[in-house]
Amino acid sequence: MSKKLQWTVRVTFWLYLLYIYITVYRQGSFYSFLLLNTFLGYLPIEIALHLKATQSKLIYWGLFVLWLLFYPNAPYVITDLFHLARMDPYNPANGLMSFDLHMWLNFTNLVASAFGCALMGIWSLEYVAQTLQKRFRLLGWPYRTLLVVFLTLASSIGIYVGRFLRLHTAYLFFEPDAVIKQLLEMWNPRMLIFVTFMTIIQLIIWAALVIGRELIGNYDKSEKLLK
Repeated sequence: MSKKLQWTVRVTFWLYLLYIYITVYRQGSFYSFLLLNTFLGYLPIEIALHLKATQSKLIYWGLFVLWLLFYPNAPYVITDLFHLARMDPYNPANGLMSFDLHMWLNFTNLVASAFGCALMGIWSLEYVAQTLQKRFRLLGWPYRTLLVVFLTLASSIGIYVGRFLRLHTAYLFFEPDAVIKQLLEMWNPRMLIFVTFMTIIQLIIWAALVIGRELIGNYDKSEKLLK
C-alpha cells in the first residue's frame, strides 16, 4: 500500500473516531461502546501497515504476534450489529418503517463501524498472508487460501473470547494466568459451532473482495480504463 493510501486510511479512521467521540460518546449514548470497539478494530490495521516481509526476524515476528493478538477486534465489530435489536424501526400505527432520523443515524454508525473495521481488517489479514508467503516462499493461491483460512479460524476463536468470555486483548498482558485458565476451559461443541459461523462470515467477505477485485481489475485492463 502506498504512503498516500496509508495516510488516507489513518486519517479516515481518526476522523471517524473523533466524530464518534463528539457525537456519541460525549452524549452518553448507549452506543458509546463504538468508540472503544472501533479503536480496537483499527489497531490491527495500523499494525499491518508497519509489517514488511523483508524486516528482521525480531521485528517481523514481534509485529506479527501483536497483529494476531489484536486482529480479532476488527471482525468482532460485526457482532455489534446485534445491538440493532434495541431499535424499533416499525411504526405501530401502520406497520411501515419509521422515518426517524435519529434511529437511522444510530444504524449508520453501527454499520459504518462494522463494515469499516471488517473490510479493512480483511485487507490486513490478506496482506499478512502475503508477507508469510514471501518469507517462506509459499507461492500460489492454494498456500494463500490455507493461510487465510488458518488466520480466520484463529480470529474467530478470538471473537468468541471477546464476545462471550468478555476478555480484551489487553488482559493477556495484565492478567495472563486468569486469561489462560479461561482459554483452556472454553472448548465445547457449542463454542466450535460459533467459531465455524464466524469463520464462514469472514471467508465470504474475503472471497467477495478477492473476486470483486479480480473482476474489476480485468475489466479495467481489457477496456484500458485506467492508465
